[in-house]
Parts: sequence; C-alpha cells; structure tokens
Amino acid sequence: MVPHLITALTGPINELEQRVLESLPAIERWFRLEWMEHTPPFYTSVDLRNAGFKLAPVDTDLYPGGFGNLTPEMLPLAVQAAMAAIEKICPEAKNLLLIPQGHTRDPHYLTSLQRLTQIFHRAGLNVRLGSLDETLKDPVPLALPDGGELVLEPLLRTRRRLGLKGFDPCTILVNNDLSAGVPKVLTGLHEQYLLPPLHAGWAVRRKTRHFQAYEEVAKKFGKLLGMDPWLINPLFARCGKANFSGGSGAESLMSGADVLLGKIRRKYKEYGIQEKPFLVLKADSGTYGRGVVTVRDPSALADLNRGKLEAMGILQDGQEACELMLQEGVPTNERIDGAVAEPVVYMVDRYVVGGFYRVHAERGIDENLNAPGAGFVPLAFADANQLPRHGAKPGASAPNRFYMYGVIARLAMVAASYELEATDPDAEIYE
Repeated sequence: MVPHLITALTGPINELEQRVLESLPAIERWFRLEWMEHTPPFYTSVDLRNAGFKLAPVDTDLYPGGFGNLTPEMLPLAVQAAMAAIEKICPEAKNLLLIPQGHTRDPHYLTSLQRLTQIFHRAGLNVRLGSLDETLKDPVPLALPDGGELVLEPLLRTRRRLGLKGFDPCTILVNNDLSAGVPKVLTGLHEQYLLPPLHAGWAVRRKTRHFQAYEEVAKKFGKLLGMDPWLINPLFARCGKANFSGGSGAESLMSGADVLLGKIRRKYKEYGIQEKPFLVLKADSGTYGRGVVTVRDPSALADLNRGKLEAMGILQDGQEACELMLQEGVPTNERIDGAVAEPVVYMVDRYVVGGFYRVHAERGIDENLNAPGAGFVPLAFADANQLPRHGAKPGASAPNRFYMYGVIARLAMVAASYELEATDPDAEIYE
C-alpha cells in the first residue's frame, strides 16, 4: 500500500515520481559514475519528509540503530549488500568485532544489534560484541525481546590491535555514534579495518556540512532531471556557536531565521503553496531526535536562553555554548492508520536494503517524529526496493513510491561521501 497523503495525489511529488521513473536508466548510470569517484559510507539511514509539494531528507545517520525494524523479507538484500561491502574492503575477512552504543538495555536497540549480527553472520563472518565501557571486566549476557541472547564482552587492546579474549578481528564495525568523543582505544590500530572511519562520528561531524554537500548533490541531480533542486533539498542556515550563558545569543538566531523564512516564502509563492512555512532549530551535531525544535515564528526565539536550550535537549553536559543550525521545515503529509508518518530508508554500502515508516500518533505534521512514543511500521517497503512498476499511475504504486524514496536517500548517501572526504580525518577528536 502507499501511505495516505493528505495532499491531493497530483502535483510536484507525483510529477517527480513520474520523472524519476522515466529517467531510471540515466539515474542509475549517474549513481554508478558517482560511486566510481566516491566511497559510500559503510551503512546509512536517511529520514525523509514527503510534503506533497517537496520530498527531502531531513537527517542522515551514519551509525543506524534501527535494523530491527526491517522485516525478515528484507534480510537477503542486507546480507548481499554486506557481502559486497566486505569483499570490497577486506575480502579475506573472517572475524568482525561489533561495537554498540552504550544504551544496550533498550529492547529496540538490542533487536537492531541482533539483526546486524545475523546479517554479518550470514555474510560469512564470525561476529562478537565488544563494549567501550571500561568498567566492564567480564562478559555480560543481554536478554533479547524474542527470548534469545547476545553477549557483550570487554575489549582487549594490545599495542596496535583491538579485539576480545580469544578473538582477533580483521574488521571492526562501530555502531556507536561517538558523540561523546573518540575513545583512544579505537585509535592507532594496525592492519585492522575500522568502519565507519572515526571522523564519521558526531565528535567531528556537523549536520550543516552534510546539508551543504547535499545541496551540491541536489543541484547536480536537478540538472540531470531538468528540475528545480529545491523540490528535493531543504534550505538551511548555519548559526555557528551560540553562547546563552549570559542571557544573550538569540539575536543572531532571529536574524538568521528571518532571512531563511524569506527564502522559503519566495519558493512557496513560486509554487502556489498556501501553507505557512516553518523552521526547525537543532543542534549541529548529535542524533536520536534530541534537540529538535519547531520554530513557527522567529520572534519566539527572542527569549531563548540557556535554561530553555537545556530543556530542549540542545545544550547538554554543562556546555557553555553549542553549535546550532536552522533548517527549512518540511511537513510530512503521510499517514499510517491516521497517525503522522515519515519514511526511513536503510542502506548498506551503496545499496538500498529496506526501510520502514516512523509513526507518531501524538505529533503534528510539522513536528519531529523521532521522539518517545514513536512506532515503526514496515509497510510498502517489504518487496519493492529496485523493482518499480512502469506504467503505474503516479501515487498509486508502492514499489514506485519506494523507488523514489530510495533515489532521494541515495542522494543523501552520496552527500555523506562528499562530506567525509572533505572532513579532516586527523581532527582533534579524542576524549
């Protein structure tokens, strides 16, 4: 099924879907050429928003933690993609060390780890889990929601290699976003492949750099299809480092918000869009939906202060200042059983391996859905992927809609490759 769209099933999104399907050979050739020049991130997830009048990525995660939301039918695609990635990076790989996030008691995240373990085991690797927690001295069993069990083990660092007791991996897969910094235990490794690279973590990465790269990709893709790149690109503004400890800091935010809203209003007028534009204020680094605030009126930023930033989850851990970004708000007009929904696309290497809908019954179309209370529904993504149905009416075919989602998500993945290439891997990122 195709999720219900509040907007009429005509207009820019269906025109975009039609153009994408008609241009499929040119699009796939374009991606092939990009991957000849650039290296895709090892794995990626992309949150999309379909407003009916535009379709755009709003977040790109290089340490995805929702593999458990993919259906079993999607597993073969993920296994094949993992095989291709491993063969390209380290064809003689035998052992893989998986390093998870710290919140290993979250049942949803445990299911994701279980699925990742299954994927790489079926790709032909011995997989074990190692913890960055230095207080862990003995293996700890982790009970899974389905009654199974994973074992989390203490890391063992020798002079130049990282492993576990009796386990020397040639490949280390990090599923920890490193937002607290890069532990030195992960640095200076010899003849071991660390995936993704350390500078993909939030200690270095910035959302504004990603969307700057995505803007470049969207312009290239727009030229390829003969379309306005704004239809697939959320405008943004870098606010820089704001210090609110003295009760000031909101002035530059208000000015930036006014300028950005002016640009969006001009695009709305150009396309005859009657909705009121809005912005999203978010921290320039970090994930899990923390620090994401809808801004409908720049004047609301006038009394923004340290306390409010802390309440929003933007300012944390005793920070005196933080880097902020403003992003064009893209409303989501998709619904699953009447609840607001947004598609999330998962990729391994350069391949789309599946996806699902993030659904939140208590959030509005202009609010962040990656928040407590969200559910996940793998509708329409079960068997679509790279098999669009030519001749189907735009907006009526789930495979066609998902193929389009996959195209936009892969554009974000190309942007992530640009972003990583432009980031200094030797930046001062250690704890």
